[in-house]
Amino acid sequence: MKYPRPAYMEAGMPTCNVVSPFGGVESTLPKFDTPITPKENFIRAAKRDKPMWVPNHLTDTQEFQFNELGTHKLGKFQGGPDFLRPSQVDYTFLDPYGNSWSWVASAQGAMLTPGTKILDDITQWEKVIKWPVHDEWTYVEVAEEFMKNQYDPTKALHINIFQGLTEMLVAFLGGYGEGMLAMAEEPEAVSDLFAYFADRMIAFYDLMKSLYPLDMVTYHDDWGTQRATFFSPAMMEELVFEPTKKIIDHIKADGVLFLFHTCGKVDSFLPYICDLGIDYNQIQVSAVDIPKMKKDFGDKTGIMAPLEDYIPGFPYTDEQIIEIVRANVDRYANGGGYYPWIFEANPKALWTLTTEMYAYSREFYDR
Repeated sequence: MKYPRPAYMEAGMPTCNVVSPFGGVESTLPKFDTPITPKENFIRAAKRDKPMWVPNHLTDTQEFQFNELGTHKLGKFQGGPDFLRPSQVDYTFLDPYGNSWSWVASAQGAMLTPGTKILDDITQWEKVIKWPVHDEWTYVEVAEEFMKNQYDPTKALHINIFQGLTEMLVAFLGGYGEGMLAMAEEPEAVSDLFAYFADRMIAFYDLMKSLYPLDMVTYHDDWGTQRATFFSPAMMEELVFEPTKKIIDHIKADGVLFLFHTCGKVDSFLPYICDLGIDYNQIQVSAVDIPKMKKDFGDKTGIMAPLEDYIPGFPYTDEQIIEIVRANVDRYANGGGYYPWIFEANPKALWTLTTEMYAYSREFYDR
């Protein structure tokens, strides 16, 4: 069946206003009459169970960052960068554990503020690290307001809980060199810290699940550089795998999907990622061979990545946008497990992207 592609702001076409979780840009997009809810289709896609179209994070999910869960009300902590504030301005912030981070506008990313180091000796972590007391934060108030005034049960509800095990080890010790040395020289202390941190992450997730009807959680743990992984497969097996799997298993036991963000060339860790039961991988296109990943592991784990060969802001014609969308769907949508990022500030281009992604992927799955 051929599905219609409504022209930009076509008269009579229902529309919806959406806000990008990155930058807070509001856009008007077509609202399609879907045969099942976006939430149901999103879950089907993640489970690789006969999705009807490729999910769109702008129209099919409700997503909010750690900072929108209530911590900002205290004016003290952030779980990560504040993606709703202008990204071209440098600023610093504290995470819940007291580490200082700096948003670097020129790099469009956050880094540990130079000189930050709250732990000199990994064997002393129990004495030094101060764990946040979540009861002091205004989570309940924020959740009640969201559920009353904003929650849309037809969309997949998704929260981002930020830093994972190895990223926090690195932050506590003041850098990747120190973190990797600790893993090599003091594996018992690192293992104990990881086990404790995993329990803290699970407790935080349980609090969030008690307040929100969650459908998916994103967890961040960068495992590599552009050239290789930060640590060896042996360290993965000895230190990282089990506490990470404990977190994932706990979350998935509730029927909640797990999206894993990891930067770097992590090809050698893909078998572990499959064994961890990760539903979607927010993966770095410039470091990982995504087509090969789809071919080798697409039946075991999913992919979330920006549209390939699309540069936001470039003055593409509608025909060029359509060609790019179709190429991405043909390359990655087979069997499900594909969830692309769609970034574009130009309202007409974003309309065309969204329309073609929905209509063409419907046709793709029909075939």
